[in-house]
Amino acid sequence: MEYQHVIHGFEPVFDKNSRILILGSLPSVKSREQGFYYGHPRNRFWTVIAAVTGRDVPMTIPQKKLLLLETGIALWDVVSECDIAGSADSKIKNVIPADLSRITDKCRINAVYANGSTAAALYRKYQQSVIGMEITLLPSTSPANAAWSTEKLITEWKRVITKK
Repeated sequence: MEYQHVIHGFEPVFDKNSRILILGSLPSVKSREQGFYYGHPRNRFWTVIAAVTGRDVPMTIPQKKLLLLETGIALWDVVSECDIAGSADSKIKNVIPADLSRITDKCRINAVYANGSTAAALYRKYQQSVIGMEITLLPSTSPANAAWSTEKLITEWKRVITKK
């Protein structure tokens, strides 16, 4: 698969009431096709977030945005632009980081979480010193993370997020 230059196409989801920030790396090919975060049908993000927050699994983009906003969750990605082959985080290079101050300047974020190790590593490399907050690694909801069942993901995300 050939590398292509990708510019992140979605706005962050947040409002003044957002208190936690969940960061991915970069939207997958499927997510970019659908025009919103975690659009791959086998990605467990929306199922996990619904379970952690005690809500129904959202099906539409407006329902997904509402779930995040009603539960104080801001959502964005670490990468603004990069070169990537397909959707694999391991194929990300030439990173231009996202300007997370767009979120942190407008709301009181208490905790930052990474959906997967690549998001955590890129945040630590490019943004932690700027934002001034540690990031907490959560296991990836990606279908590529087959070692984690949906139930195990829910348990771990719930344990970590409610601990803060």
